[in-house]
Amino acid sequence: MNSNPTAKPAGTAVDTGLRLTLEVWHPDCWTLEVTEETDASLIAHTVYNETGHDVKGHFTAYGETMRSVERLVAATRASDLTVSVSEMERRHGVKRHGAVRGKPATELFVTYDSRNTISDAFLAGEFYQEAPVRIQNGTEYWPLFFEGGDRAALSDRLEAVRSEYSADVTVQRLRTNDAATNDRSQRTDSLSHRQREMFELACEHGYYSWPREVTTRELADEADVSKTTLLEHLRKAEAKLLDPSDDA
Repeated sequence: MNSNPTAKPAGTAVDTGLRLTLEVWHPDCWTLEVTEETDASLIAHTVYNETGHDVKGHFTAYGETMRSVERLVAATRASDLTVSVSEMERRHGVKRHGAVRGKPATELFVTYDSRNTISDAFLAGEFYQEAPVRIQNGTEYWPLFFEGGDRAALSDRLEAVRSEYSADVTVQRLRTNDAATNDRSQRTDSLSHRQREMFELACEHGYYSWPREVTTRELADEADVSKTTLLEHLRKAEAKLLDPSDDA
């Protein structure tokens, strides 16, 4: 898995298109393995280039108990598919919105081989990622936009991904652009003014692209806020937009 294969270019006018959420499994993926082995989950935020084929991803690991989170971290360290793991912060029952509301969580930076990911397949298939990827119970949930609105072409692209990566890919949700625009509008209505402002600025400048097109410091300078403030607004916005209880 590699979060954020690409983001829709800023300022692009899109009249037609399909928005979809995919359930994905593919071999040789450490995020799928550790969430299958343990009762904790992951949110994949963004990915940085390292050296050679290695990339470093930023993840939030969360679960019902801190013990379950610790088991996931241990499984991540022990995986043959990871190079290094840094644990940045632990939160015990912090009141947060979205997928980790009130749950123990920790921030991870994990280095791994990009060749064991599926994001390049989505990039080649002209998909645009719209939000961080959730990984639960050995399944990735990808929120994507497919430009053009041709369902036959979409089916062909997904079949190509399945074939090339020996992947199981299931369409969980599929909406037209107009319907999705209304749905996203309703979801962003839950954001505070500053959260929406920071999230839209991040999307505009390619913060969620892969590789990332702007650094956190550059984005904070653009917003005229501290890096800590920017990240706090973005994490809260991401969590609200990803709240599984909102999924239809």
